[in-house]
Formats: sequence, structure tokens, C-alpha cells
Amino acid sequence: MQGVSLVYGLLGALALALLVAAYTDIRRRQIDNALNLAIAAAAPAFWWASRWGWGDIAWQLGLALAALVVLAGLFAIGAMGGGDVKLLVALALWTPPLPFAQLLLVMAVAGGILTLGMGAWHVAKRRRDRLAIPYGIAIAGAGLWVIWAYQIPLAAHAATS
Repeated sequence: MQGVSLVYGLLGALALALLVAAYTDIRRRQIDNALNLAIAAAAPAFWWASRWGWGDIAWQLGLALAALVVLAGLFAIGAMGGGDVKLLVALALWTPPLPFAQLLLVMAVAGGILTLGMGAWHVAKRRRDRLAIPYGIAIAGAGLWVIWAYQIPLAAHAATS
């Protein structure tokens, strides 16, 4: 039972970190490296508390590496910001492959809605400067969705088993 409490605590900390990432991206259009590093560094504690085996951990590391390769390519062509890439790679350490794919889908839909809304506001205000989308909002929202829809129910199931 103690491990389940730790899992809930770590998920709560992750949720708070995602809210901070969204906030700083709104305010400064930046997600701090220290925050991304803290999220990534806490993943092994989550693995341990969740009683993941070496195979599960290997999958997570492989997923994070694959995410890094693909997302670094998107960063290189200017399609993503560096903080966004680092946040997604850190989240890949916490989220198994199928829920991570769902996270990416939710993020894409939320990001599209965010982009349309901000674009409409930009046009309505007749602004001529470059539109900068705080995509950390979409990433954080998708991360919170995965925590709520996947990780908390999994932890609750483990607590009752």
C-alpha cells in the first residue's frame, strides 16, 4: 500500500510540474530545462514505486529514445520548440507506449484547437508580429489527461489487487 501512496504522490508531482510548464510557456514562451530535468529524473522513482520490471523499463527508455530522435528532427526543421521536445521526451519516460501514442493524439488535437483560437485572436486584433503558440499548454493538457485516464486508474487497480 505504501508503494501506491508513493505512486499517487509522484503522479501529483508530475501533474503540478505539467501545470508549471504550461504556465511558464504562456508567460514566457519557454519551458525551463530544470523542470524538464526534474520530470525525467523522477521517472525512475515512479518505475520503482509502480514495481516495473526491467523489461518495462527498457521499453520506456526505448520509447524515450525514439521520441527524442523523431522530435529532435522536428526541432531541427523548426516545427517544434526545444522545451516542447524535452518535455515530451521526459513524459515518454513516465508513459507506456500505447498511452503515449494517445497523449500525442490528444496533444495534436488540443494544439490544433489552440492554434486556431490564437490565430483567430491574432487576426481579430490585427497584429502583424509573428504568432508564437505556447504549445506547452497542449502538451501539459495531454499529459494531465493521460495521468487521469490511464495512470491513476492503473494505480487504483494495483491498490485493490
